[in-house]
Amino acid sequence: MTNELKYMTGFGNEFETEALPGALPIGQFSPQKVKYDLYAEQFNVTAFTAPRCDNRRNWFYRIRPSVVQGEYEAIDNGLVRSAPITEVMTPPTMLRWDPVPLPDSESKTDFIDGLVTMAANGSVNSQAGIGIHIYAANSSMDGRYFCNADGEMLFVPELGEIMLNTECGKLAVKAGEIAVIPRGIKFNVELLTDNARGYICENYGHPYVLAERGPVGANGFANDRDFKYPVAYFEDIEGDFELITKFGGNLFRCDIGHSPLDVVAWTGNSAPYKYDLARFNVMNTVSFDHPDPSIFTVLTSPSGTPGVANLDFAIFPPRWMVAENTFRPPYYHRNMMSEFMGLIEGVYDAKENGFVPGGSSLHNCMSPHGPEAEVFEKASNAELAPQRYENTMAFMFESRYIIQPTKFALEGDTRQPNYSQCWKAIKKKFKS
Repeated sequence: MTNELKYMTGFGNEFETEALPGALPIGQFSPQKVKYDLYAEQFNVTAFTAPRCDNRRNWFYRIRPSVVQGEYEAIDNGLVRSAPITEVMTPPTMLRWDPVPLPDSESKTDFIDGLVTMAANGSVNSQAGIGIHIYAANSSMDGRYFCNADGEMLFVPELGEIMLNTECGKLAVKAGEIAVIPRGIKFNVELLTDNARGYICENYGHPYVLAERGPVGANGFANDRDFKYPVAYFEDIEGDFELITKFGGNLFRCDIGHSPLDVVAWTGNSAPYKYDLARFNVMNTVSFDHPDPSIFTVLTSPSGTPGVANLDFAIFPPRWMVAENTFRPPYYHRNMMSEFMGLIEGVYDAKENGFVPGGSSLHNCMSPHGPEAEVFEKASNAELAPQRYENTMAFMFESRYIIQPTKFALEGDTRQPNYSQCWKAIKKKFKS
């Protein structure tokens, strides 16, 4: 199936696509009658009056309008949380976690069942900040669909491959790729492998945009042409289905007598998309010193302060390191930004032990961090020949707001209680 999928390319383009010929009206959006007796429905993730450069909306041409569904009722949130996190106090301590275990093979756990919130910041109701989740599943969503009214969802798979079946079409996403589903788009998650696990950054704020290149110029970093959008694909099926919606930080369900993925054609610029992280064109030093990690930013959600992000999504991919007379791993630092890191593959150069694929760490605002003692000694005495970092992919969710871990994250079994010990062996070397 994944090899048969077709995609449209280009970041944030005004796309148009139809699964049946002539389903997409020409020259207008809402004709008196749409071909195939479809319903026209506008979908907006920005205000009508947002500037053209920021405005994001679609027109859907669907078998039934979205209003055809049952009444919502609240359901248990499970381990899903939203900002602000008030169930526990947020310490300035540096934190690290082992991977969330995969579900027991004897029980079926789909994407919703296996969703766990690790941390969040800002306020979901104020539409500022982020939620950070991990999913671990061994079963596809059967007769269930999900809609997140609180924010867009950035998927970062770490294990396995999934199919995101959305109102706009299908996206096949595997480890080493990412996908983004806009706020309010309905979808379900189909497993293409026995198990799937990964990270999700739920963005309450401004929709993701590509990082500006600045003095780098017209090329480099993430290129627009490498982002892939689905072509129209619809389900015309009836039955007993369930729609689960995240709204105001809580989960609700309603019955729906048909698949909500019944969009036969659509046009617009607010659709799900995927990106292969191997396509990121890394910029790095060819002289001396370690550049700031901002040079690895793929996507950013701007805040009201220029240059200070609601969220930056940065990666640390395979690359050459050739810095002369330079300590090459990330330097010791304290930062006004808060950093949540994860690992998809291999080893992260600043943390060679204890930080494993599927694991994560949190270094909050002004909490000091940097290489562990063993890494410092190794890098300080290494022969500085050109070095290729291979078979590695780490990433960072970086935000201007303090990232608040949940009770599950602070008190659960996956937390590494002695994480700070990795710096205890750092020796005094001062000689006057």
